[in-house]
Amino acid sequence: MTLLSTAAAARLAPPRRRPALPPLPVAAALVFVALVIAWSLAPGLFTGHDPVAGVPADKLLGPSLAHWFGTDHLGRDVFARVVFGSASSVTSALIAVVIGVLAGGLIGLVAGFLGGWVDTVLARFVDVLLAIPKFLLAVIVVTAIGFDTINAAIATGVSAVAVFARVMRSEVIKTREATFVEASFLSGGSRWHILARHVLPNASRSVLPLAVLHFGDSILVIASLAFLGYGDPPPASDWGLLISIGKDYPKWPWLVYAPALVTIATVLSVNRISRWLRTTD
Repeated sequence: MTLLSTAAAARLAPPRRRPALPPLPVAAALVFVALVIAWSLAPGLFTGHDPVAGVPADKLLGPSLAHWFGTDHLGRDVFARVVFGSASSVTSALIAVVIGVLAGGLIGLVAGFLGGWVDTVLARFVDVLLAIPKFLLAVIVVTAIGFDTINAAIATGVSAVAVFARVMRSEVIKTREATFVEASFLSGGSRWHILARHVLPNASRSVLPLAVLHFGDSILVIASLAFLGYGDPPPASDWGLLISIGKDYPKWPWLVYAPALVTIATVLSVNRISRWLRTTD
């Protein structure tokens, strides 16, 4: 190849695409979610107050430099309780996501790949689960297995199985009918090789944004269950429990506003990240 032809080829070659940086709202959401995760991993780095032991003389103080979110009826720092409560909220949401992805993904993978009567039976089972409102199903499950935060996480994960199963089944069917999968069949590839090599990697791409979305949804559902008393009892500091306790003190609204705003901001940030992942797929 001559120098001239090399230069011409360089001009005709499409420019390399640089990885797109997230927009400012997405970047802000990523920073906030990272902060919440840091709270859950090392809460002691962000507050020097004890989330359980309070100072009676400091009860029901308003937000200040000493107590960013004020204090509660026992003199406990509300910011410290929110920070330490993030560990329970984040861990529970992760458990719920793992249950939903593994159980729902497996059901959708088997149904979409095998087809036939297996697909029919599993699809009807998923339809039954989808017919039950998600929060009602979570309440039913947590009532059956017991009241604590881990059981609430399990119940939340079970309530999301049908959603993951339907998405995975749809993606598997679409991938199974692709030309490269049919070519792999014709070239003598085994069923399990094709499943592991082609179907699963391609079908799972749509599951990641859904898993991120469900992480935020799980935080909201688990907080709602804790608010209704289905989580750990006091002195636990789950965000939903903090809101439930704070509602009994209407003259001191920061007891509700602080954990509620953190919960809302976390859920909205995760949802924004999920939307961005869907658009960049």
